[in-house]
Amino acid sequence: QVQLVESGGGLVEVGGSLRLSCAASGSISSIDVMGWYRQGPGKQRELVAVLDSDGGENYGASVKGRFTISGDKTRNTVYLQMNSLELEDTGVYLCGGVINHEASWGQGTQVTVSS
Repeated sequence: QVQLVESGGGLVEVGGSLRLSCAASGSISSIDVMGWYRQGPGKQRELVAVLDSDGGENYGASVKGRFTISGDKTRNTVYLQMNSLELEDTGVYLCGGVINHEASWGQGTQVTVSS
């Protein structure tokens, strides 16, 4: 069984930075795509950034130019560097991926941006 474990969330002021990590563990034969989604208070889940197996990056419109996704294939880990954080970035950040041709999700990590 595959597990995704996130870390790195927390409280930060507007304009600050945070780095999230998500590590996949278990019996893994393939990772097609892995990345981040978020759900803000009273909002629907939305794409933040994903990284595919060829290194292609896809970002949500609201984070382009501020967030950067990267990955370490040797550790089955993806990272999300978040800069210039805004109040609207507050939410639960969920790591998700297509691993072994199935969708997997982590438990999520809270990111709170304060003024």
